[in-house]
Amino acid sequence: MPAGVAAGHPATAEVGLRILAAGGSAADAAVAATLACCVSESVLTGLGGGGFATYYDATQRTVHCLDFFCSVPGLDGDRVPGPMRPIEVLLGGLPMNYSIGEASVAVPGVPAGAAAVHGRWGRLPWARVVEPAINLARCGVVLPAAQALTLMSVFPALVPGAGAEIYRPGGRLLAGGDLLYHPGLDQALTMLAEQGPDAFYTGEIAKLTVEVVRAGGGALGPADLAGYRVRDLEARRAPLHGYQIFGRHDLNNLIPTVAALPAGLAGLPRGERVRALAGALREYGHQRIGDTTNVSVVDGDGNACVVTLSLGIGSGVWLPGLGLHLNSMLGEGELLTGALAPGQRMSSMMCPLVVLDGDGELALAAGSAGASRIRTALVHTLINVLVDGVGVNEAIARPRFHVIGDVAHVEAGYPEVDALAGAGYEINQFDQVSHFFGAVSAVGRAGAAGDPRRGGVGLLL
Repeated sequence: MPAGVAAGHPATAEVGLRILAAGGSAADAAVAATLACCVSESVLTGLGGGGFATYYDATQRTVHCLDFFCSVPGLDGDRVPGPMRPIEVLLGGLPMNYSIGEASVAVPGVPAGAAAVHGRWGRLPWARVVEPAINLARCGVVLPAAQALTLMSVFPALVPGAGAEIYRPGGRLLAGGDLLYHPGLDQALTMLAEQGPDAFYTGEIAKLTVEVVRAGGGALGPADLAGYRVRDLEARRAPLHGYQIFGRHDLNNLIPTVAALPAGLAGLPRGERVRALAGALREYGHQRIGDTTNVSVVDGDGNACVVTLSLGIGSGVWLPGLGLHLNSMLGEGELLTGALAPGQRMSSMMCPLVVLDGDGELALAAGSAGASRIRTALVHTLINVLVDGVGVNEAIARPRFHVIGDVAHVEAGYPEVDALAGAGYEINQFDQVSHFFGAVSAVGRAGAAGDPRRGGVGLLL
């Protein structure tokens, strides 16, 4: 198993690789890359969001899942949230409604989650792990063309307030090749390096977060931030072609979807296999966008750390002077499953994975961005790698389809469209490879790769 990093931006992956080269563990590199992507991939995520991590311990041959996703505010009990601001965005030609503003902001978990992963499995000093992200924030990064396309879809949530200066300077939306720069974000990261996550939960940044959110009608308060904790989750598993797929139980049921695939998938005719995959995807299908990214790392000792994090669509609420965008999780309708009590952890479709072979050894570390298409993108990739035996690059780049009810959204170049149509699916044929279909990043025995749909890369040590 090679040591390497796969992520959604070249700068993110390079940061992780440099940490590995400096003697860091998979956890060190994943945390450094996670913080770097809060700078380089802010169209998709940020320090003001939440996420999940899956870690494989090669010595113990154990899998651990951590939950640092967003929590419902209101523990202070002194605020009734005001109204949110509705917006509509288009992705893949599909209109989707969201709500943003201060009332959409939930309790963020990324600073606490990064510190927890590092504290459990890291080797390098904390400040050394945070430093590369600070340097990126001071200089800015180039916006990849693929992420510029995503920006065109989600900009209504990104350009209110301070976001206009960042994403639409001079009235022109950033394009591929432009510099993405967040004034003040280096200061927020420096405070994280020097004070740890306390800065975000009980310190100066915490106080500013409460002031900004409550000034606009949000409910988030001091008790919400001070009471936030990272949680351990059970690692669920499902078999696939002699391998075991490990991940948390997510809102979109990725592990049960894998378990529902026929045991003899490799021996099925292609058309029958496609219909079986479509049926499993339809069983649990949901449809949202969300802003998400993923980092997958394997170190030289065979440990793996996969981190997926999200900002939601983005609230349009920024902390002044810190270049920090807050999440919009309370405006994500499908994440609000039933009545949510203050302090309750919210649901998510994110599901970072590790794959072990029959001897319990690591075969693949993978995760994906893309909300409801996370499950679709990962299941396609797992089948390509584990069943078809293709390399990680090809497995991720192969065209996909995504099922919503009786409609199959089919990426350009997917070869078995007739099998889907013959099974009764209405076909929405895309004329190009599209960021709609998720963004996988994976490190496996055949190499490391990021998803070309969003400008991702994979690098080996």
